[in-house]
Amino acid sequence: MKIAILGAGGVGGYFGATMARAGHAVRLLARGEHLSAIRARGLEVREPGGVWRISMPASDGPADLADVDFAVVAVKSYSLSEVAPAAKTAAEAGAVVLPLLNGVEAFDTLAAAGVPAGQILEGLAMIGASRPEPGVVQRSSEFRAVVVGERSGGPSERAERIASAFRDGGADARVSENVTVDLWRKLIFLATFAAVSGMSRRSIGPVREAPLGRLLLERGVAEIVAIARARGVPLPAGEEGRTLERFDAMPPDLKPSLLFDLEHGSPTELDVLSGAVSRYGRATGVATPVHDTATAVLSAASAKAPALRSETGESVVASNRP
Repeated sequence: MKIAILGAGGVGGYFGATMARAGHAVRLLARGEHLSAIRARGLEVREPGGVWRISMPASDGPADLADVDFAVVAVKSYSLSEVAPAAKTAAEAGAVVLPLLNGVEAFDTLAAAGVPAGQILEGLAMIGASRPEPGVVQRSSEFRAVVVGERSGGPSERAERIASAFRDGGADARVSENVTVDLWRKLIFLATFAAVSGMSRRSIGPVREAPLGRLLLERGVAEIVAIARARGVPLPAGEEGRTLERFDAMPPDLKPSLLFDLEHGSPTELDVLSGAVSRYGRATGVATPVHDTATAVLSAASAKAPALRSETGESVVASNRP
């Protein structure tokens, strides 16, 4: 298959490289020093099984990525508007577009940017991956999973073809019967993890052990579950307990990517995590004090936080400057 990777960072670069090594024709959308390094030396992949390198066509021009079967959008949420034109170009030429972003809003954001809705699938990735330096991506997790699905639910031939390409590259990829449920289950876990670790500036272990730490996790999870059910998302019974079991099983030194971003003064994905929970809570009448607090505290703490949207849709600029 001919595949475009829109955003060749940790997630996109890793999956693009593995699918290319499996024989698919992969092209990368990258920029700056990362693009220059890929063009000069290929992309180096570091993972638990070893280190390897692969050469792939790379460009910073959307027109160079139009003639593909599908395009994976794998940027951070705050950069989605930057690659939306490339996704639109690919979709209008016939490509299926698969966003692998955090949160539950990528489909709507792409459609609002002019990407034909009928060409967009929904999906999510579960992998610990980063771009430690230009021309290098690193997988630190043992797991590398991808979920693909139609917004309307049920299987489809195009979703299965895309999942198969990821499996060719070694990923645990499946087609979801209800990808909306899968996206919300990830949001329940990730937004709560990011909120409690971000506010405490600690990994999950100290949070669990702190006085009232587990209660904070329970309440953060319960807020999002209540919103999902108020919005008609058919979460299975016992979702709160299963999510808390995941927190209990996590290595104590594990941190969410939002905390790494805070520690390095980088933009964060707060807006599509606790920020989105806070907005949805107001829209549905569900109280969200944990995620309201996280949104206020973390946006004030981040020097480079992107604009946050209020429940009415206007921009709220978050900055720690006077």
